[in-house]
Amino acid sequence: MGEEDRYCFIAEWYDPHAAFIRRYQFMYYVKDQTAEMFDIKNHRVFLKKTKVSDCLRLEDLYIGSTVNILSRQLKFVDYGDDYTRTRFSHKKERTLGIIKPDSTAKMGQILDVIYQKGFMITQLKMCQLNRNEAFQFYQEHQGKPFLDNLLNFITRGPVIAFEMMGPGVISAWRELLGPTDSAEARKVAPQSIRARFGKDNTENACHGSDSTTSAAREVEFFFPSTGPGRQNTAKYSECTCCVIKPHAVKAGLSGQIISAIMEAGFEISVLEIFHMEKANAEEFYEVYKGVVQEYGSMVSELTSGPCIAMEIRAQEAPTKFREMVGPADPEIARHLRPRTLRALFGVDKVQNAVHCTDLPEDGLLEVEYFFKILDR
Repeated sequence: MGEEDRYCFIAEWYDPHAAFIRRYQFMYYVKDQTAEMFDIKNHRVFLKKTKVSDCLRLEDLYIGSTVNILSRQLKFVDYGDDYTRTRFSHKKERTLGIIKPDSTAKMGQILDVIYQKGFMITQLKMCQLNRNEAFQFYQEHQGKPFLDNLLNFITRGPVIAFEMMGPGVISAWRELLGPTDSAEARKVAPQSIRARFGKDNTENACHGSDSTTSAAREVEFFFPSTGPGRQNTAKYSECTCCVIKPHAVKAGLSGQIISAIMEAGFEISVLEIFHMEKANAEEFYEVYKGVVQEYGSMVSELTSGPCIAMEIRAQEAPTKFREMVGPADPEIARHLRPRTLRALFGVDKVQNAVHCTDLPEDGLLEVEYFFKILDR
């Protein structure tokens, strides 16, 4: 087999029995969608060539990605050879997008456009910038006459920042955004995001980095590689927890699910992408251990890729939102309650699109687990 058919990464797996992180060479063969693993420390084959098409896609191969192979959660931490580094470095260009305060009410529709266009969102977080943070972010506009208005606007409500990745993503995202002035966008690019969702030159729905240098700085601003990230917008009152599961995120359904939740009258007061480690998923689902037959599969699903956690707010939020989510089995949901989220977006009892808090008294606890404990 030619080298062009094989990609090599360094993958880490936390072994809970030995309390030790094990490192592997992970080889992926594109032609037959198989993988093999070599134990670096013990110098031996750990996994012979095995079909992985049911749990791994080519687009899952990037630094920082987490996947489940044979019930082990692997994290790709480096390239395994120069060939893979060369092939993937240009494919994995990164940029920053922001849904601005004027358009957070349309976030589901905007995210759906992004997913339907094939963009990969690798990080996402709703946060509220103070004036100092906003000034730091827009530092290149210092001394310009429009800066004060811009700072007033960007700090008047929450923003949703997200990192996107893919070949030529900086220019592709700016093309999808359209011209800075929404009025001009409606004339020359009527299908662009700013034409559809923007109001004027400042309240123009979304932001996009304009160069690789800006993208690197702006991604680091919202998603720092070290130290604490930006403060989230959780309110911890009249709330319940919703998690869009990895299979639904990978399928590009998140925007549609978010739109359905908001159209039903619920407030989404915070949302963020999480990459759940197995220990955290087991802790989060602990109430189901020994009670629900699918417990082990539920943990595997939640750790199989990025999920999106949200704080959902309304009066009697846990009870009302639980009704909207529907029965745990999507097949039953489709027969009995066809308009519920699991009926519309679920596959089976494990891949049932979303998790929601079952017991009213646990709503706040589950929100706090994600946004006070996991969001550091």
